[in-house]
Amino acid sequence: MSKAGGEDSRSAGGSNSQKVQQLEDETAGEKVMGKLNTTTIGPGWTKVVCPCCVSERVEPLVLVKLKEKVRPETKRWLIRLIGASQKDGGAGLLAHPGEDASGDIIVVSAPRCTLLRAAEELGLCKPYCSGDMEAFSYSDRDNFKDSDNMEVFLTLAERQYIVKYELDSLRAQRDLRIPGLSDSYMLQNRDNIWQKLGSAGVIVDTLPLHNPDQLKDLSEAWYLGNQLAQPLDSVNGYFGSAVAFYFSFLDFYTWSLLPPAILGLSITYFSGEVQKEVVESVSGSQVTNVEGDSGPAVSGHMIQAVFSMLWSTVVMEMWKRRSSSLSYRWGTLHLAERFAEPRPGFHGDLGVNPVTGRVEPLFPDWQRDLRMALVSVPVVGMFLGLVVLGMLCFYWGEAQVQQLHKDWGSLLSQALLYMPSVLHIIYTNMLATVYKTVAQSLTEYENHREQSAFEKHLTAKVLVFTFFNYFAVLFHIAFFKQDVPLLRKGLFAEYIELLVQFGYLSLFSCVYPLTAVLLLINNLTEIRSDAYKICKLFRKPFSPPVANMGVWQIAFEVLSFVSVVSNCWLLLLSPRLQDLCQEGGMSSTNILLLAVLLEHVLILVKVILAVLIPDEPDWIRKKREYIEYRSMQALKQQKLNSDVS
Repeated sequence: MSKAGGEDSRSAGGSNSQKVQQLEDETAGEKVMGKLNTTTIGPGWTKVVCPCCVSERVEPLVLVKLKEKVRPETKRWLIRLIGASQKDGGAGLLAHPGEDASGDIIVVSAPRCTLLRAAEELGLCKPYCSGDMEAFSYSDRDNFKDSDNMEVFLTLAERQYIVKYELDSLRAQRDLRIPGLSDSYMLQNRDNIWQKLGSAGVIVDTLPLHNPDQLKDLSEAWYLGNQLAQPLDSVNGYFGSAVAFYFSFLDFYTWSLLPPAILGLSITYFSGEVQKEVVESVSGSQVTNVEGDSGPAVSGHMIQAVFSMLWSTVVMEMWKRRSSSLSYRWGTLHLAERFAEPRPGFHGDLGVNPVTGRVEPLFPDWQRDLRMALVSVPVVGMFLGLVVLGMLCFYWGEAQVQQLHKDWGSLLSQALLYMPSVLHIIYTNMLATVYKTVAQSLTEYENHREQSAFEKHLTAKVLVFTFFNYFAVLFHIAFFKQDVPLLRKGLFAEYIELLVQFGYLSLFSCVYPLTAVLLLINNLTEIRSDAYKICKLFRKPFSPPVANMGVWQIAFEVLSFVSVVSNCWLLLLSPRLQDLCQEGGMSSTNILLLAVLLEHVLILVKVILAVLIPDEPDWIRKKREYIEYRSMQALKQQKLNSDVS
C-alpha cells in the first residue's frame, strides 16, 4: 500500500520495536480519548480566545508526546504557546495537560475559527448553500452548509491535519529563551518553534488520536463484511484523501485487470505454444511435444502485447477521470498550498513573500535547481550505477560457480550455485536501505518550500531507484541475453509485488499471458489485508488534503509509455515472428525497421487515445472553472472591502 502524500503510508510500522512503540502510543492516546472525549471546557483546557468558538464540548484530536521528566515550566510554556492567539504568536488551539499535569503528554484540540481559517488557507472546497462545491471563504462562512458544526463540516482527518498544520507553522516573533532549556536552544526571530523543540528533544512525537466508534464502524464496512465495494467516503473522512486515493486506485486497478485476465486465460487455453511455455515455466523442464504446437501466424504473444500497450493507456486515462471526480467530491479540487506557511524544514534568508506579504524564509529557485543538477542527479546516478555493478557481479559470480561445479561435481559445489543469488539479494536490499536515507537527505538539501513538493521529489527519487532495481536484471535478460524462456521463469515468482506489478503487466505480460490472472487474485486479497493493517497494525497517519496520486500517477504513465518499446522488442525476439519474417524473405535490417515502424505507430495510437479521452469529465471541468470564477470574484470583493475600510 502506497500513497501520493508521505513517502509511504504503510511504512508507519518499520521494525518490530517501532511497531510496538507505536501501538503503545496508540493505546495511551485511546485512554486519553476515553477520558477526555466530548468533555466540557473546564480548568484543564486552555481558554478559547474567540467568543464565537465557545462550546460545551471539546474533541481531543492530537496527542503530543513529550520526553520523560520534562521540566514543568517547559510544559506550561508550551501549553500557553499552543493556546495563545495567532496574532500573539500562538497556534490558536486548545491544549490540555492530560490526567497528570506533570506528565509527558499534551492533548490538543482546535476551536471553530482556527479550523475555518485553516480550511480557507489550504484551499478546501465545501458545500455552499446552493448545493454546489465552492472554495471555502472565511468571510463568507455563514453561507456554507454546516459551517457551525465542525464534526460535520470538516472530516476527522482534516481537523487533525489542521491541528498539525498550525503546530508546524509556529514561528518565533522575536528572540526568546525557552523556559527549562539551556541558552543553546534559544529561539531566534522567525525560527520554527515545533522543529526547534523536536531537535531539543522536548517533543518526542505528535500523533492523531483514534476515534474508537468511527474506527469500529469503518472496519465493519471495509474488511470485516462480504461486500465488494469499498467505503471510500468513510476512508477519506477517517484517514484522509491521500489514503483514500490509494485504496480507490487499488480498487479501480484491480477491477481493470479483468479484461487482460480473461484474455490471458483465453490465450493460454487456445494456444498450444503458450500452454507449452506455461508448463515449462512451472516444471522447469523442457516440453517437446504439445498438441497444437503449430498455431496460427498471429501468436497469442502478439495479441497480448498489443492489448497490454493499449490497455495501460486506457486504464490511466480513465483513472484520471475517476480521480478528478473523487477530488471534487472530497473538496480537494482547488488546493492552494503554495500560499500556505512553508514546511517546518524549509530554511533561507528572512524576507517578505511577494505573494502573501508575510515575513518568512526565502530561498531562490535557481539555487534549488543548481543543487538538484550538481548534487542530487549525480548521486542518484551513482546509485543506479551501483545497481548495474551488482548485476554484473552477480552474472560473473554465477559463471564462476557454474564452472566450479562443472569441475568439482560435489554437493559443496552444488550448494555454492545458490550463493550468487543470495549475495545479490542481500546486496540489493542493503543498497535500497542506504539509498532511502540518502534520498531523504538529498531532498532535505534541495530545500523545498511546500511539503507536497518535498514529498514529490522524494518519491520520484525512490521510484527511479526502485524501478531500476526491480527491472534492470529483467531488461538485461530480455534485450542483451535475449533469453525469453529465462525471462519467463524469473517473472513467475515476482507477480505478487504490488508496487511493481503494473510494470510487470505492461512491460512483460506478452512473455507470460497469465500475469493479469495472478495479479487479480493477489489484489483481491491485498485490498482487505491493507485495510486491516492500516486500521489495526499501523499508526494513524496525518493525511494532508491531496487532489490526486501525485508523482505516483506520473510514474504509472511513464511505465505505460515504456511498455510500447518493451513489448515491441520482446515481440522482435519471438521465434515465431522471426520464422515468419525469414519465410517471407525479410533481412535482419528489414525486420529491425519493421519493429521501429510498429513501435512508432503504437506510440501514435497511445497519444491519440490519450487526447481523445479527456482527463476529467465535462461536468467536472465546468465545476472547476466555476470554483475558480467564484474564488476570483470573492478575492475582488475582499480587496474592495479592504480598500473601503
